[in-house]
Amino acid sequence: MQFDDTGSLSNAISLLEKTPKILETLLGEVSEDTLAWKPAADRWSIAEVLAHLLEIERVYSQRAERFLGEDSPVLENYDPAGEPASDGKRGDDYLVAFVDARSGTVALLSMMPPTAGERTARHPELGSITFSQMVHNWASHDLGHLRQIAELYRAREFHPFAGPFQKYSTIKP
Repeated sequence: MQFDDTGSLSNAISLLEKTPKILETLLGEVSEDTLAWKPAADRWSIAEVLAHLLEIERVYSQRAERFLGEDSPVLENYDPAGEPASDGKRGDDYLVAFVDARSGTVALLSMMPPTAGERTARHPELGSITFSQMVHNWASHDLGHLRQIAELYRAREFHPFAGPFQKYSTIKP
């Protein structure tokens, strides 16, 4: 089966709109201990993933504004090594900030003209990219971190208490 390489921009934007609701539903009553728990020193906690999502939201929304406001902008490379995993805020603070930031992003994306997906920019590492490609990557990024957050939650709150049922699942937080 072959796929059109443009995909549906509206499907990607719809996922971006759903992500905060999914996170609020999943994490709404989770304790701060669980949000801050790290499965290993070199792994992120849920709070750190939320901090990362907030930082990425800033990066991608600025890129979206440039895509829509400039002709063929040259985008800055994103350096995740320079990103602090967390600045000591509570996990629920990151969640609230992310939900608020994403609301503004979705409002911006909903005002786009139908041809916006075809707009191009130059990325220092990737070369020429379209707005559609960036938005699809953004949605894919969200899904990857939703999976990561769910696995961290699962590993901390449910799997350890499943008794003999643990043998039926492999945890990889």
